Amino acid sequence: MATPLLEASTDINAGPAQVWAIISDLKRMGEWSPQCRKVIVVGGEVKQGARTINVNRRGLLTWPTTATVVTFAPEKAIAFRITENRTVWSYEITPTPTGVRLTERREAAGGKTTALSSFLVSKALGGNDSFEAELQEGMRETLVKIKAAAEKS
Repeated sequence: MATPLLEASTDINAGPAQVWAIISDLKRMGEWSPQCRKVIVVGGEVKQGARTINVNRRGLLTWPTTATVVTFAPEKAIAFRITENRTVWSYEITPTPTGVRLTERREAAGGKTTALSSFLVSKALGGNDSFEAELQEGMRETLVKIKAAAEKS
């Protein structure tokens, strides 16, 4: 059983437009995420309904996933549903007095993923608890990198 919600946030001293420019450019996800190494946007344009092909890596293990952008609200939020496990990954921008708070989430409705995903996490990725701990740490690492890029621009 997957944890229904994994979440991490960071405060960024930059405006919503600067942060949006980073998180909405899904092709750059490999620069930020320790697990997602590459994202190919089918058709090239990131928008509501856009489809992606993703290449993920953990050590020597590499696997593809596909996703569909399910939320596209400029300067506010972007979310995409992973086809293979039905989880939704999102980034939400909330204005603060000094910039924005960026929150990354992974939602598994009802704590459920697909049977195939559960099997692979159990057999190839070390089990749900350690895999989700790695995902949580990956979220923190991703946000640190996005924060650095946004505050530098």
